[in-house]
Amino acid sequence: MKIRLIIVAAFILITCVSRSSESRSVAEIFKQVNGSVTVIVALHKVSSVPAGLQQTTGLDLGSGVLVSKNGKVITSAHLVNAADQIAVKFSSGETVSARVVASAPLADVSLLQLESVPKEVVVAKLGDSERVEVGDEVFVVGAPYGLSHTLTVGHISARHKPIAILGGFEVGEFFQTDAAINQGNSGGPMFNMAGEVIGIASRILTKSGGSEGLGFAVTSNTARRLLLEEQSFWFGLDGIVLADEFAGAFNVPQSMGFLVQEVADNSPAARLGLQPGRTKSQIGSSEILLGGDIILEVVGIQVSEDCYEKIRKRLSDMKPGDTITVKVLRAGRILQLYTTRGR
Repeated sequence: MKIRLIIVAAFILITCVSRSSESRSVAEIFKQVNGSVTVIVALHKVSSVPAGLQQTTGLDLGSGVLVSKNGKVITSAHLVNAADQIAVKFSSGETVSARVVASAPLADVSLLQLESVPKEVVVAKLGDSERVEVGDEVFVVGAPYGLSHTLTVGHISARHKPIAILGGFEVGEFFQTDAAINQGNSGGPMFNMAGEVIGIASRILTKSGGSEGLGFAVTSNTARRLLLEEQSFWFGLDGIVLADEFAGAFNVPQSMGFLVQEVADNSPAARLGLQPGRTKSQIGSSEILLGGDIILEVVGIQVSEDCYEKIRKRLSDMKPGDTITVKVLRAGRILQLYTTRGR
């Protein structure tokens, strides 16, 4: 009887120690990597009246992660791609201005360059997302609803190849996770239990507007390839694709066009003279801005279902000083716009 009690007591003790050790492990890893996680504040111009005569400033809040000592920060493209000003706030409270230096909107990742690098920053390590398996434990750190440096824990629920789900991910692989992701988490890092970044939080599928255990993160290998290795060209605009009956409704003289919604200040799109939308309109459940240019061609490549990767590669291969051409439909007229590629 005594032996049995000793065995039971030992089992309970081992179980408790194991759980305590696991809990401390997550806490310890969080302490090690938390300094690399940032809050991203992006300012946008927003047309605010039906006539489009007034502009106000919109503010988007998200997350990011520092990945180099010289001030490179990875975040979500939908957060900063058309932003006029970007501020990056660290856990120390220090805030630094930043600019976009590379972006892949259809993979929803962008690379920022800090104007200056705070002292004693923590640099996160990008892990190899190919080694991640469904069922692996992960945690996400970000600023859901503005609550900065919030940690949520979960698992890899699935791995999705390009075009497998959510049509906006044609060039990027991503993970599905049950770790809670909410508004403000966008651009924040997903860590494995070794403290390596293996994903960048992007979006959720939800009916309630909050986390329902269906979060998605672009894989670290996708982010590394598109932002650090290939330096995908940042155009500095956001828009929507016009296809099928919508293309006909807008009198697009081809099967597909790209309606410009926002143009970032001091961006290649701004230097081209591209005009953003100005008049708010409701089409179905979507709110869009009308009156902007409709892009028909970029560097001689017509806007079509399979054009994005071709355009991205063509622009990324161009050198500073090369001419960038864009053909647009503006107020019923087809115009050719020109600028030169900068740094």
